[in-house]
Amino acid sequence: MAQWSNQTRDDPQSCREQDHGLFEITTRDGRARLGRLHTIHGVLETPCLLPVINPNIRTIEPREMWDKYGIQALITNSYVIWKHDFLREQAQKEGVHALLDFPGIVMTDSGTFQSYIYGDVEVGVEEIVEFQASIGVDIATMLDVFTRPDMSYEEVGEAVEETIARGITSLKCAKGMMLNGPIQGGVFADLRGRSATEMSKLDFAVHPIGGIVPIMEQQSYTELTKIILACKLKLDPSKPVHLFGCGHPMLFPMVIALGADLFDSAAYALFARDGRLLCPWGTERIDELVEWPLLMPCVAECSPEEVRALDKDARINMLAHYNLEITLAELARCRQAVREGKIWELAEKRSHQHPALRDAWNYILELQSEWIIESQQSPQTGGIAWMNDETAKRPELMMARSRVIERWSPLHEGRVLVLHGAAGPWRERVGNLIARLKNADSELVILISTPIGLLPYTLEDLHPFAHIDGAGDVWKKQPLLDDLKLLDLGDREVILLQLEGEDLHERAFESLELEPGDACSRERIWCEQIIDKLRVLFDIKTEDAVAIMQGATFVKSKTGRVRNVIASDGRHLFSPTLSHGGMTMTIEGAKWAHSLASGLAQVTVDDDAEPFIRKGRNVFHAFVTACDDRARIGEMCLVVNSKNELLGLGIAQCDAREMLAFSKGIAVKVRAGNPHPEG
Repeated sequence: MAQWSNQTRDDPQSCREQDHGLFEITTRDGRARLGRLHTIHGVLETPCLLPVINPNIRTIEPREMWDKYGIQALITNSYVIWKHDFLREQAQKEGVHALLDFPGIVMTDSGTFQSYIYGDVEVGVEEIVEFQASIGVDIATMLDVFTRPDMSYEEVGEAVEETIARGITSLKCAKGMMLNGPIQGGVFADLRGRSATEMSKLDFAVHPIGGIVPIMEQQSYTELTKIILACKLKLDPSKPVHLFGCGHPMLFPMVIALGADLFDSAAYALFARDGRLLCPWGTERIDELVEWPLLMPCVAECSPEEVRALDKDARINMLAHYNLEITLAELARCRQAVREGKIWELAEKRSHQHPALRDAWNYILELQSEWIIESQQSPQTGGIAWMNDETAKRPELMMARSRVIERWSPLHEGRVLVLHGAAGPWRERVGNLIARLKNADSELVILISTPIGLLPYTLEDLHPFAHIDGAGDVWKKQPLLDDLKLLDLGDREVILLQLEGEDLHERAFESLELEPGDACSRERIWCEQIIDKLRVLFDIKTEDAVAIMQGATFVKSKTGRVRNVIASDGRHLFSPTLSHGGMTMTIEGAKWAHSLASGLAQVTVDDDAEPFIRKGRNVFHAFVTACDDRARIGEMCLVVNSKNELLGLGIAQCDAREMLAFSKGIAVKVRAGNPHPEG
């Protein structure tokens, strides 16, 4: 059997003094986020698991977790240490890191969960915080009041108010130590919201969502989802959110997509003692296995039968390692999905693997939360794996659809032609036909039927519409003609044209009762495409988009695609992005956009940042002084100074609320600075 090699890792480096307790976001996928929490014992990369360590029973040694698995942080119970004299004396003498033999970040719980299990604890509110400080804890936890699902509204309300009051007292005792401020509220959304609002006003480093263990034990995952949403909507977004007691890998994709950052659990050890294996789809029993459900490093050289033959302690140890490796692997899979913009795709796949998880997923889809949908980036890159009809309800696809519906309107007054029945690339399939049709009927409005909805042909290469990977029958379904009303085309004559089949050109002209002829100029097609992309991607008013394209010229690639858009006065304004059908602005385009009354969001920075932004440096949160409500994650924005002078153009890394909430990290990735002050 595989053995731990006892190779040691270097001890962590302390964060910079000025960064202590700060949280920053490095990568976003909607509300899902990869972050960095700065502590004295290292910078914690999130989302991550903090394995629960019982100081009396160490199924896997903390040092092995650090050296072998690269686990950066763990959680232990300060109440258990406080209650046992020999543990308390050693911890106060040598520190909790020496007690556990763990060089990384140590978080401690306060005894609140013990009060839920046993009914009461013997330690006081101030005493437990002071004790955690005395043993050198990195992130301590106040003694909040646990709220059970069976408690009445009045009982939960009293617990919430008591927790808020205790939070004020606990922070006074912390004396600079990072402190968890748990959010309580039972199953009552308004009480969760009040708890989150009031606790966010206090200077906590992390906000755990508490009282959810009994809900997860009952597999009430829809209720768990409601609780997370009620809390996240009100919490300070600049603080990481910890799901207390959540450690089953099956839940990770969905809760990470909803914005959870930290997890802790003893499930890796508890399930092992019961002969159970954690899996991304649920739980398996070792007694019933001939082969491993997933082959992990710790069991690569042994079979389930061989593990069953081990003595009790060795068997528990092996299964605990297996469970921990499964858990870490699923978290790694989730982090990679966030990097690739596919966390909701992963959550959708996982939702099919458990009925209770499926119910929670359906609740999210039917809720159509604006808070979730508005956080999605569109366009992105990469193919869209189309699973079934519900795929259209993924938040990132709903965002893309809503952008078209909200911002696009027809430029012409004529009939509507809907092309349907085949996947793209549509430019190659019907590009020449479109040019001929537009020459014969310049007022014709042409749409493409996609599984997401109807799409103007001028946006034919836009992600995600043009990047759907699905079975052929996905494209055989009837067009979503209800979209015509949403696109302000409900009163027009509509002609449907099936793309599959022979004699496409002949069928098209016959259906429209037009005489075949030559194609119109490519420049005319390109001009309409740029106008529509300005409106859909940058929210530019129609009249402004039409005006700027008067007399515009184009620089083409060798393949005949538009590379640059040049204004009539010779300025290079825009460049289409071939990988996802989007478009970027140059600094000259930003100057034009800045002169308009609507369009791109504006982020205002203080005077100290101005010379750096003009040189093209990124905007950091600490320098943002204002941001308008139009700022959206992944969309272009203008960076201005207090005089409303343009400093640069960039991509917003967060929404308007988060721009001002965070103190560390990049708020806007600047694409181009404006080196010359206006005037």
